Amino acid sequence: MLNFEAMKKSAKGKGTMAIAVAAAEDAHTLEALMELEEHLSAKYFLVGERAKIEAACGQLPKKLGNVEIVDAAGEEDSAAKAVALCAGGNANILMKGKLQTAALLKAVLNKETGIRQGGLMSHMAALECGAYNKLMFVTDGGINPHSDLAQKKAILENAVSLLHKLGIANPNVAALAAVETVSDKMPETGDAAELAKQNRTGEITGCYVEGPLSFDLAVSLESAKIKGADVKMAGEADIFLAPNIAAGNIMAKSLQYMAGAKLAGCVLGAKVPIVLTSRGASSEEKLLSFMLCLAAG
Repeated sequence: MLNFEAMKKSAKGKGTMAIAVAAAEDAHTLEALMELEEHLSAKYFLVGERAKIEAACGQLPKKLGNVEIVDAAGEEDSAAKAVALCAGGNANILMKGKLQTAALLKAVLNKETGIRQGGLMSHMAALECGAYNKLMFVTDGGINPHSDLAQKKAILENAVSLLHKLGIANPNVAALAAVETVSDKMPETGDAAELAKQNRTGEITGCYVEGPLSFDLAVSLESAKIKGADVKMAGEADIFLAPNIAAGNIMAKSLQYMAGAKLAGCVLGAKVPIVLTSRGASSEEKLLSFMLCLAAG
C-alpha cells in the first residue's frame, strides 16, 4: 500500500541526491535533512547567511554529513543562488528554507536564470489521513491563483504524471466543485465537466476523471448511495483537483490541522522538483515533502 512509510523505504534505493536549500538557516529544515540521512545518501548545498547556518548546524544532535555552505545575503540572494545550483546541474532537488514562497518562485521563474521548463508549474499536496483509505493528492493549492480550463488540464496532467511515478497506473481524479451539476453561476462546474469529457474522448489519458463532484461524493461511497449519485470513484478518489487555489489550500490545511493528517508538499513542472512547505512547517512535514519530491524526480 502506498503511504509515507513506503516512500521512505523506497528512498533507500536511490543514489546520492544533491539538494540545494534556499535560506537554510532554519532549525526545522536542518532537522529534516538530518533525518533524511537515515534514508539515503545526500549532498547538501546550504545557501544563506554563513554565520547563521553554522550556528544552526551546531545546535543539531548530530553533524550533517556532506555539506557545502554557500554564503548569501538575504532572501533574494539565497533564492537566486540555490536556483542557480539546480540550473547548472549541481543539485537535483530544490528545497525552501526560511524565506517567503514568493521570493523563491521569483528566482525559479526568472526567464534568464530560472528553472522553469516551459509548461505550467503546479503545487501538489499529499496527505495521509486516518479517515481515508489511501493517500490524498490535492492540487493546486499553492501556485496558480485563478486557473482557467487549459491550466486546470495542465495541473491535472502534472498530478497524473507524479502518481504514475508512484506506481498508481490509472489514478481516479475528482474534479471538485460545490455541486454535481453544471451551473452558469459556478464556472468551475463547467470546467470540471469539460475535463471529464476530455477524459472520456481520450484527450486526457492515464487516469479516470469525474466531475463536477462535491467532496463528500469523492470520499464516501455511503454519501453517494444516500444521494443516489452514480459516481464510479466514490470513496476511491486519488487526486482532488481543486476549483481554485483557495479551495485547494483550505482543504489541505483543514485536513492537516483539524483531522490530524500528515502533509507533504511539492512543486511540479520545473527542471527539478521543489520542496515547498510553509515557513512554520515541522521537520516531519519537510522530510515527507522531500520524499514526495524524490518520487517526482
